[in-house]
Amino acid sequence: MKSIRLEKLSTGKPEEVIKKAVWGMLPKGPLGRDMFKKLKVYTGDKHPHQAQGPVALAK
Repeated sequence: MKSIRLEKLSTGKPEEVIKKAVWGMLPKGPLGRDMFKKLKVYTGDKHPHQAQGPVALAK
């Protein structure tokens, strides 16, 4: 059996920790695989996506 400790994985590839956790929660089969393909995980706070333009509400 091949295994990697969480400490080593989190220092080398932190996005893989999230991917493995999400993969374990998804349903097994074609639906789960399709859902996992849509997952995008980025390290840090930089990503290529834009906000939807939130507007602050006045009280």
